Amino acid sequence: MFDSFFITDLHGHTDRYRKLFSVIRDEVPEYVFFGGDLLPHRMRMVENFNDFVYDFLFPEMRKLKNDLGNKFPAIFLILGNDDPKIEEIKFIEGSHEGLFFYMNMKKQTYGKITVFGYPYVPPTPFQLKDWEKYDVSRYVDPGCIHPTEGFRSMVPIEDIEYSTISNDLELLAGDDEMEHAVFLFHTPPYHCHLDRAALDGVMVDHVPLDVHVGSIAVQRFIMNKQPLCTLHGHIHESTRITGHWKEKFGRTVAINGSTDNPELSLVKFNALDPDHAIRVLL
Repeated sequence: MFDSFFITDLHGHTDRYRKLFSVIRDEVPEYVFFGGDLLPHRMRMVENFNDFVYDFLFPEMRKLKNDLGNKFPAIFLILGNDDPKIEEIKFIEGSHEGLFFYMNMKKQTYGKITVFGYPYVPPTPFQLKDWEKYDVSRYVDPGCIHPTEGFRSMVPIEDIEYSTISNDLELLAGDDEMEHAVFLFHTPPYHCHLDRAALDGVMVDHVPLDVHVGSIAVQRFIMNKQPLCTLHGHIHESTRITGHWKEKFGRTVAINGSTDNPELSLVKFNALDPDHAIRVLL
């Protein structure tokens, strides 16, 4: 049996959520990790739910908590770059209700592990910039839009011009021990099996695009700090292209839980032994 489940990039697909809640009821893991991009694209109407979070997601979580009682898992959750930040207040409310731990730039020790949450991604070609930051500098890849451009669902409270993922990770991790640390990221690390995008042969202004679109800051952080496990999503097609959803960086086991298949991609692992994780499509 595995004590941990990881899912990411569900994008408001209620069939995948229902499958997830069903397998949680059946197998009763100790920990469940949600890696971002949880809401419908552009907050589109899903089934007959006027408000996806209040009308579907939270009621389903409450049912799960009621059904499992004291066996209800510790749920750790971040949002992703497709989730408008204006929705964040709802997740803060859900965290206060005890449905999950909302982990935006936070850490939480629970049982045998310490979980760190970080939702931001490097600049993308997409317009919504709520969860985008410069990576290690103000350089932006060809075809991508600066975090200071595009649009936001909320006015940022920090200086986006000089904020970087690299600096954030230093603040988040500090001098903490990494032996039992699980990092819940949305972005994968740069230049590996987990960040391979379907950009082969694509040119912008006669410049070929880099097919690796992960974070250099996250890559350096993993190599330098060596946490026990890192969980990632964001690049749905990487597993299909590379044939790999898991990669080892020194002692760190890095896992991409996303998929471009129609099924639910569920990663099962033991929190202190992520080397033997498995991935199932349901």
